[in-house]
Amino acid sequence: MKNTYDTPFTPRILIVDDESRVISALRRGLSYEGYQISCAFTGEQALHLIRSQTPDLVILDIMLPDLSGLEVCRRLRTEKNDVALLMLSARDTIPDRVRGLELGADDYLVKPFALEELLARVKALLRRKQPAGINRELLRFEDLELDTATRQGHRGGRTFHLSTTEYELLTLFLRNPHIVLPRGVIMQRIWGDDFEGGPNVLEVYIRHLRNKLEQNGEPRLLQTVRGTGYVLRIQEP
Repeated sequence: MKNTYDTPFTPRILIVDDESRVISALRRGLSYEGYQISCAFTGEQALHLIRSQTPDLVILDIMLPDLSGLEVCRRLRTEKNDVALLMLSARDTIPDRVRGLELGADDYLVKPFALEELLARVKALLRRKQPAGINRELLRFEDLELDTATRQGHRGGRTFHLSTTEYELLTLFLRNPHIVLPRGVIMQRIWGDDFEGGPNVLEVYIRHLRNKLEQNGEPRLLQTVRGTGYVLRIQEP
């Protein structure tokens, strides 16, 4: 298989895992696809490389010998670093997945996994992270604005940063204002048909967006439609 990206740069991927055999296998498979690969064995090494090399995507194992992958994720998002994060874990429970996504991870893959599945997740995340180039668009609804070039939101005179998944989700709502979007439709559009994170994942990201949109007490724009899904509209009195 060849890399199908039509961007003029080669995506940089950082692999973070304390098992050398895992790193070796992932490095071999991803290098064959044409990606630039760097590796880290600890959470501290990962943070240093992310800050100094600014990779396009990080494949991050949860179980690390110093800082956990969850703590690495938390620190990055606290720093407003929106690098795409694909979490790896041997623990296959809904609470574990939700915890990673709550902290700002963009996707979650359970070990053991097929290389083909990981490659598909990587390509999907990188597609969503590609630079917008000169095709700048300002999506607006009421006092909310989203700049597709910078991927930053604006409301109430302030600017807020968005993770890859938050950006995709907010874009979906802004392109479909006043339309009730069923949960299943949203899940399929954002995560694809084969995502196994469970329905709670969507609620986690809706909560993330609401926290950012309503940080200064602004009126709610993302409304819950009980039993159906969500809609972007002014809250009814």
